[in-house]
Amino acid sequence: MGFEGDEESAANQVSTKSRFRYNSPLVQVTLIGLVCFCCPGMFNALSGMGGGGQVNPTAANNANTALYTTFAIFGVLGGGIYNILGPRLTLAAGCSTYVLYAGSFLYYNHKQHQSFAIVAGAILGIGAGFLWAGEGAIMTSYPPPHRKGTYISLFWSIFNMGGVIGGLIPFILNYNRSEAASVNDGTYIGFMCFMTAGTLLSLAILPPSKVVRDDGTRCTNIKYSKMSTEAVEIVKLFFNWKMLLIAPAAWASNFFYSYQFNNVNGALFNLRTRGLNNVFYWGAQMVGSVGIGYILDFSFQSRRKRGFVGIGIVAALRTAIWAGGLAKQVGYKHNDLPPKLDFKDSGSDFAGPFVLYFSYGLLDAMFQSMVYWVIGALADDSEILSRYVGFYKGVQSAGAAVAWQVDAHKVPLLSQLIVNWSLTTVSYPLLAILVMLAVKDDQKGEEPSINPASMDNNSKPV
Repeated sequence: MGFEGDEESAANQVSTKSRFRYNSPLVQVTLIGLVCFCCPGMFNALSGMGGGGQVNPTAANNANTALYTTFAIFGVLGGGIYNILGPRLTLAAGCSTYVLYAGSFLYYNHKQHQSFAIVAGAILGIGAGFLWAGEGAIMTSYPPPHRKGTYISLFWSIFNMGGVIGGLIPFILNYNRSEAASVNDGTYIGFMCFMTAGTLLSLAILPPSKVVRDDGTRCTNIKYSKMSTEAVEIVKLFFNWKMLLIAPAAWASNFFYSYQFNNVNGALFNLRTRGLNNVFYWGAQMVGSVGIGYILDFSFQSRRKRGFVGIGIVAALRTAIWAGGLAKQVGYKHNDLPPKLDFKDSGSDFAGPFVLYFSYGLLDAMFQSMVYWVIGALADDSEILSRYVGFYKGVQSAGAAVAWQVDAHKVPLLSQLIVNWSLTTVSYPLLAILVMLAVKDDQKGEEPSINPASMDNNSKPV
């Protein structure tokens, strides 16, 4: 039995002339992009304001620690859960937890009790593990192997449009509140409406057995998995040399958010300007993902060479941008913050920090898109990739949980910057080694999937 039942003979007759077929990889990746636009996209906008939109970031820091602690566990387990439940149940369960999290800050606006926010954060960590394992499996296994970078950039652009729109919500609703203040109720209600829409939209995602590429091949022929099988395969991930090489990049990939959101955007800008900055931060992510996606798919004929070039470009940009961040950071500390900048009133003083924050967003998308491309190059099968992405998200979230507590304990800002810069620097040579050893130039991963739609009825897999 497949995820939704295998109707192989009928699916073999599906026309593949239109790229905009409901069961095409393009439409399905677009749909998962829209789901993430509504849920984690709005969550990013909420977090990007610094402190979850509150003047005091303590509640948000503690909620995020709870969130990423459970995310670290269920991120790793999420790939196995996806293989058991299929995409619709996994994604819908995950999306629903985002609504609760936004609602907890609406409650906090009135009661100032952080317990609800912390519990909601822990529940969101479980749901986010489900959502991102499913998203990663879809984004890396549904597209054709030679266009994974393009589809990753498509997803990343749609997803981060959520952050752009989400940034506009607090900017517009709090435009006349230039003084220090928490965001109003309408901001949180707006986020909750989008997140609810994303939960409903997740039910439109097709299982991989029903998705047919333009050349007539299917994404996968996997069956429902079993808990015992997934438990064994998840344990194996921790001894898989490929995953061990990815682990430092995974740990680093969300570690910097607490520093950038709270100690750059939150520390340097007033309320309405933080909302405006978020529009450009997440907009920069769209630009970065498209740029690196083009390089990883089209720059050279050799897929391995494209990987090396992509890693080199991201490494060079990261060095330049974090060096700019260092130059700014030496000028302020936790207990010696500069006056809040306003996009209208601060004149030229606003430009430098704004460009820095924009560049951080650009770099985030390029780095994560590059890592997803490397993961997608390791296999083509949804079952394998859901576990790989789950491992990536689990390690990523463990790093984030530590990072939010680092900020909550007021570790010196300069130390936070140096640690963030160092973590990503360590990951580049390890990713290059992985590309050299595991990425094939024949555009096939080491663990190819079988595509039943491309076989006739009498063919059997070898």
